[in-house]
Amino acid sequence: MAASSQITSMEVGKTSQDHLKVHKMKKKVLRKQVRAQHTLMRHEGIECVSHATQSLVVANAGLGNGMSRHQLFRIVEEYGLVETLLMPPNKPYSFVKYGTTEEAKKAFDALNGKEVTREDFGQNIVLYINFVEKVFWKNVVPTSLPPGLTVVEKVISPEEERRMLESIDWTEDEDTQNAQKTLKHRRVKHFGYEFCYNSNNVDKDKPLPGGFPGICNLFLEKCLKRGYIKHKPDQLTVNQYEPGQGIPPHIDTHSAFEDEIISLSLGAEIVMDFKHPDGHTVAIMLPRRSLLVMAGESRYLWTHGYMITPRKYDVIQASELGQKVGTITADVGDLTLNRRETRTSFTFRKVRRSPCNCIYSSVCDSQKGQQRQGQPSFPLSEMEASKLEQEHVHRVYEEIAAHFSSTRHSPWPQIVEFLRSLPKGAIVADIGCGNGKYLGINKDLYMERRLATIRELARLLRPGGTALIYVWAMEQEYKKQKSKYLKEKNDSKGKEEEINTDTARGLLSDQMPDGSSQDSASSDQLLNDSKGKGCDAKPVADSRLPVHTNRTSFHSQDLLVPWHLKSDTKKKGASADILSFPAGSKESQELSPVFHRYYHVFCEGELEAACRSLDCVRVQKSYYDQGNWCVVLEKL
Repeated sequence: MAASSQITSMEVGKTSQDHLKVHKMKKKVLRKQVRAQHTLMRHEGIECVSHATQSLVVANAGLGNGMSRHQLFRIVEEYGLVETLLMPPNKPYSFVKYGTTEEAKKAFDALNGKEVTREDFGQNIVLYINFVEKVFWKNVVPTSLPPGLTVVEKVISPEEERRMLESIDWTEDEDTQNAQKTLKHRRVKHFGYEFCYNSNNVDKDKPLPGGFPGICNLFLEKCLKRGYIKHKPDQLTVNQYEPGQGIPPHIDTHSAFEDEIISLSLGAEIVMDFKHPDGHTVAIMLPRRSLLVMAGESRYLWTHGYMITPRKYDVIQASELGQKVGTITADVGDLTLNRRETRTSFTFRKVRRSPCNCIYSSVCDSQKGQQRQGQPSFPLSEMEASKLEQEHVHRVYEEIAAHFSSTRHSPWPQIVEFLRSLPKGAIVADIGCGNGKYLGINKDLYMERRLATIRELARLLRPGGTALIYVWAMEQEYKKQKSKYLKEKNDSKGKEEEINTDTARGLLSDQMPDGSSQDSASSDQLLNDSKGKGCDAKPVADSRLPVHTNRTSFHSQDLLVPWHLKSDTKKKGASADILSFPAGSKESQELSPVFHRYYHVFCEGELEAACRSLDCVRVQKSYYDQGNWCVVLEKL
């Protein structure tokens, strides 16, 4: 009996441990489910529901985390008729619609919390399932190739491919005559002339001995004969990429090479990304043994790059797997993954012997000096400050208003909270679209204009009334967290290029009253207070305002921020940094106009110090939000 009792106690103990383990697992699955719900709502605006429907969202089973369409379909089809399988590009989740609610419920019960192994990767992942109502995805519009870009399929035979690959000896030392190098993300070999990556140019007076491999000369003769190129190149760069390697987005240096640039893809197909300055991105499939020809706008204006990522696959069209050249559309019903293989590119260029005089001056290194001569300088007087404000604040926003407005649509949570805290019947003034950019480098001028803005804002309030002010922060990385502005640098997600100005949803005045009685002693103290906070602004070498590179950290508090105007929203009669050409000419397609907006970005404590200097208001609250410094004021 004693032995029997002992066994029973052990069994009871084991059962209790099993129940505890199951309980913990259920809690973990529930927690992950809730997190997936919040992610979906935040990123796509799609709300999960508690009741059963025909549609499911499957977290951890998306193209963005290595799940192929083929594998996911095999998993979900076990539980019923799959009407639709949507896999958004670069997302870690997918959507499945079944023929009936009962089938969806069956899949939910079986798959939620289930561990599966991803094919080709041997890595286990856990699926988390939620019900959703109907999933609407925007219609996919076929994307055209960038102007001047051509892709020629099967330009050489498999035998010619083999011979070209064998003509490159990667076993040579890096000090050999053909300037072989092993870079961080690829292996490189140069022929004709060496491209120097430290200067992004070639030494035109030092040709490399030996010339091109013989098979490459035969290939170029074929290209000339068939009309793919007009002039024979004299520089060749051979790059070899292992899976997971690539090349960052770039434009080949204008001053280094002539117009036509051709690149032959050998060994494997790849997806190359092209991006216009306005943020528009086109992903293009380059099949094995295809020739990419870049000329005109695609060569001079668009960046191109081959994604560098630890992942070893590309997102491609499932229906055209490895068979067709073209753009990769965001057709969530026809995307899958394609394993990367070792790829070798042969890129041929013709060295330029004179400065580039292309029409794309905003990105042309040969013309940067000429462009800089026209840049405005820091204002040293009231008249100069007024002129700068008129040209690079008021005039610019008059021209870009329609496009700027189209990029502002989602209210920020902190501002929503402020508005909801106001009493019923309160009158709200939504003022301005900038960041308190009122102006100057003269210490008296520097703060009198910004203080005048805050004073005018306070004038509009009744006693006890409140105002919320947002200004763009110098610190775009705060408490080890990058702002949304920096995070979106490499992830436009199909949206318009949005320059993250101080939110237009805050209560911020861009007006400039002529009268201000603030004395210079107060201004000096405000400057000292704000500069004592550890702001990392660097002094400018000359008096000209620096032009900021979008989606990067700030290096100066006063600067010009480019806005690339979408062509179909350009105001009639507007002027910008573009050139026009006769209709029907090669260059007649209008370029994206670029407007430069003046900004002053605020260091930590600077806005708060300015507000506290005024005796008519008190600071209720101050905080940092999405790359902006913010205060809530109350009128006394």
